[in-house]
Amino acid sequence: MGTDKRERQKANRQLKLQEMVRDARKSQVKKRSLQIGIGVPLAIAAVFLLVWLTGGDSDSGTTTTASTTSVASAVGTTTTAAPIVTVLGTAPTPDASGAYPCPAADGSAGRVVVFKANPPECLTEGKTYTAEVETNKGSYTIALDRANSPANVNMFVYLARYHFYDNTPCHRIIKDFMFQCGDPTGTGSGGAGMSVPVEAPKSGTYEVASVAMAKVGGATTNDSQFFVVTGAQGAGLPADYSLLGSVTAGFDTTARAIEAAADPAASNGVPPLEPVTILKVTITES
Repeated sequence: MGTDKRERQKANRQLKLQEMVRDARKSQVKKRSLQIGIGVPLAIAAVFLLVWLTGGDSDSGTTTTASTTSVASAVGTTTTAAPIVTVLGTAPTPDASGAYPCPAADGSAGRVVVFKANPPECLTEGKTYTAEVETNKGSYTIALDRANSPANVNMFVYLARYHFYDNTPCHRIIKDFMFQCGDPTGTGSGGAGMSVPVEAPKSGTYEVASVAMAKVGGATTNDSQFFVVTGAQGAGLPADYSLLGSVTAGFDTTARAIEAAADPAASNGVPPLEPVTILKVTITES
C-alpha cells in the first residue's frame, strides 16, 4: 500500500509539473507574440484593409473596427536562446554590446539567426542593392529602395548576408492581399531580435509587387518579417509600413505560385495549404 501511495504522489507531482510548464509557455506566448489584424471597414462603397502587427512586450489579441470583424493571429514565441552560428565561412564575433560587424558582401559570413543588437550601417553610399529570393516555388528579385527606407534596407541586407533568411518559411498567405515571410519559427511570432524604427513610405501608397516590412513592438518598430503585396487589398493599406522595395522579376511566376498556396479556410492566412520556403537570399551591390 505504501508503495502505491508513493507512486500516486509521484504521478501527481509529474502532472503538476507538466501543467506548470504549459502555463509558462502560454504566458510567454502572450508576452512575445506578434499580432496581425485585418479590418475591412465599409465606407461609401470603398473597401479599406488594414494589417497590424504588434509584439515585443505588448499583449496580443483580436483587432476590431466599426461595422466589420477583423481577425488576428497570436501564435508561437520569439526565439530567446543565445546566438546560434553555423559556420559557412568565417564565424562572426559580436562586440561588447552584442552587435555583429557588417557581414562580408560575398556571402561568406557564418550564419546567425539570433541577434542581440541592431545592425551597424553596412551599405555603401551611392550603391544600389537588389535581393534575389530563391524559394521552393522559384525565384523573384527585389529592387531595394534605400532612399525610402534606409534603416530597414540596411537591416534586410545585413540579415540576408548573415544567411538569416535561408531555409525559413513564408508562414502567412492571403490571396489578393499578400504573403508574409521572415519568421524562422514559422509561427508568425518569431524574428531576429531587431528593433528598427518604421519608415513610412514617402509616396504614401503601395502597389501590387511592393515589398514592405511587418511591424513589431508596439507597431513602431520592425524586425525581420516582410510581406509582398499581391493584390488590391494590400495596395490599399495605409502608409504605416516601411517600403523595402518592389519585385522587379519573378512576380507573375514565383510570387503568383506562392500566392496560390493560400488556404482560404486558414485563420488570417496561417498556415498555407502547403509549405513555402525561402531557400536563400542573395544580395547584389552595384
